[in-house]
Amino acid sequence: MKEIQGNAKTIRDILNGVKYKIDDYQREYLWKRKHIKELLDDLSEKFSKKHNSGNKRKDVENYERYFLGSIIICEKDGDKYIIDGQQRLTSLTLLLIHVRRLLHCQQKDSHPSQNDQVTDLIYSEKFGTRSFNLDIPDRESCMDALLNNQPFDESQQSESVTNIIQRYRDIEEHYPEELSSEALPYFADWLIYNVYLVEIITYSDSDAYTIFETMNDRGLSLTPTDMLKSYLLAHITES
Repeated sequence: MKEIQGNAKTIRDILNGVKYKIDDYQREYLWKRKHIKELLDDLSEKFSKKHNSGNKRKDVENYERYFLGSIIICEKDGDKYIIDGQQRLTSLTLLLIHVRRLLHCQQKDSHPSQNDQVTDLIYSEKFGTRSFNLDIPDRESCMDALLNNQPFDESQQSESVTNIIQRYRDIEEHYPEELSSEALPYFADWLIYNVYLVEIITYSDSDAYTIFETMNDRGLSLTPTDMLKSYLLAHITES
């Protein structure tokens, strides 16, 4: 039997070249405006403690680290399933899409290497087909629209898709102006390499459920219905 593993990893380590799925018992994406604003405020405050306009980009390596909590991943049948943390990973992906757009506008006449680094954390392409690192089929069309800065019809969409569109608008509205110009490439480096999550990996639904019922996404407590649903479906899967 494989042991449960827990390791602190950067955003780059978590998202670069990795595909994540979610099980049917997972909640919708439910973050509200206040959660996005709190995330942006926390990141901005931590980054700004060390950043000065005269710094070089290599100095970012010595900026303070920031921990965003934990995520729980269950590896089964060769795939990685998010058991706890989809709220956080979805919100980070939306933030990365926005940072990528800002970098593109700022660096369109310069070397695009940093833009490419951010892109790798959002999606990959194989044989001309794009697939998002958060591999959730019913959200693909809205994520495509956000990535390409295109309009999207929100009518008759799932709660997750509606919230994704609204939370991206919140990011556009609340993203700190001071991180949009000179500080942008520094902030992008810091976000990728200095922001950490503790990744907890399990190898069975029952182990994942045991941890899932005791750990919550930031700001969104699990309801008894959430926990009962996860318990029943996890045991159905393994029976």
